[in-house]
Amino acid sequence: MAATLPKTALPVVAPDAACPSKPHVDYELVLDCVHCGLCTASCPTYVETSNEADSPRGRIYLMRGVIDGALELDSVVKQHLDLCLNCRACETACPSGVQYGRLIEPFREWMAALEPGRQTQTLNAVQKFLLFHVFPYRTRNRLALAPARFAQWTGLDWLAEKSGVMNLMPQSLRAMKQMLPKLKPHYGHLPEVLEPVGPRRARVALFLGCVADSLYPETNYATAKVLQANGCEVWIPRAQQCCGALHYHAAQEEPARAFASANCDAFGATDASKFKDVDAIITNAAGCGYQLKDYAHMMHATPDAEAAARFQSKVRDISEFLMELGPVKPTYPLHIRATYHDACHLRHAQQVFKQPRALLEMIPGLELVPLPESELCCGAAGSYNLTQPEMADQLGKRKTANIGSTGAKALFTGNVGCLMQITRHLKAIDPTVWCAHPVDALWASYSGELPPELANSNS
Repeated sequence: MAATLPKTALPVVAPDAACPSKPHVDYELVLDCVHCGLCTASCPTYVETSNEADSPRGRIYLMRGVIDGALELDSVVKQHLDLCLNCRACETACPSGVQYGRLIEPFREWMAALEPGRQTQTLNAVQKFLLFHVFPYRTRNRLALAPARFAQWTGLDWLAEKSGVMNLMPQSLRAMKQMLPKLKPHYGHLPEVLEPVGPRRARVALFLGCVADSLYPETNYATAKVLQANGCEVWIPRAQQCCGALHYHAAQEEPARAFASANCDAFGATDASKFKDVDAIITNAAGCGYQLKDYAHMMHATPDAEAAARFQSKVRDISEFLMELGPVKPTYPLHIRATYHDACHLRHAQQVFKQPRALLEMIPGLELVPLPESELCCGAAGSYNLTQPEMADQLGKRKTANIGSTGAKALFTGNVGCLMQITRHLKAIDPTVWCAHPVDALWASYSGELPPELANSNS
């Protein structure tokens, strides 16, 4: 049966939750959608395709039709559901409070159970290996990126591009190479405990992440130094691991839960008396932050459920935490016109959007201008730009066209995936635009240590 949207409401028939032939979706959440359509303008795929089946309410219709037995889960239905970025912009726009993420995630898990490996079936063996066996590990990431750092430093990557050698590589690997930003030297190893500057105002634990720490080590360094400058004692647990997002979103729940369990133990959440000494767990990556804040849901039926709930209760994005604490005002001017892109898992999933802008507006000399469609996904969405490259490319070009329209020479966003995606597409428009995390700009203004991108304009 073709995946056409019904003209009238489908019958309300609750599914048998114990039946393996149907997804474990809370049917009441399906019924929360009143099909008003206010979500469509905020949906990146609908904005691009104008296809109702690529909108949030359209996908809810499709899922409900499959659950009710009125619609076959065929390749067309799967295609529309797979195209969803799970950016949660529809949740922000929805006046009825529909929890779309609680619908699409278990539905996708069910589809993956029916067809193991389907969520990564468009990836080749090398990409799968990198995604699940390299990216979630900081040390492996650093080793894997060592040749790329060397090639950038020596100019071999430029030579490979100009000589046409890169054209001999598979398209998928060329695309991954194009996503790489200009890699800066890694900070090495920070001490396990960093003392605060001035009187201690808080004791925080810093979550380093995995891919972010390897691709943008300067951001983790800046985060630690900014926290110190704001009177925080910074604890960096040595045993911390990946947040689990890469595996969880690929429907590999057991490895994701193993990472979550290890983090609960590493940060002391398994011991309530010890954990009370930690005021907050700080992250600077939106994707990691949302996953960490979802540990209670992810671990609800496991022995670590209580520890996961304790852990989740203290997770804060760096901008969120600083505004709660009361930030120390930065003093060194950054004379640059800048704009800010809302990372989906920060703006929509965590509802953190005023805080990063407030921090940037504190920086002397920095002119922050609005970005058209700031809340619209850039197309990164975790591994989406690998699994759905065509739509990711369209959204990336749309985002960078909007950035170009502002005349900004700096673009700030709070997620590593967004930075990679936007940097890649900005190369074709204006490669001189500084793409960075807001905390990088904040540390530059605290310390006076200007990045190369700003050294000339601020001299």
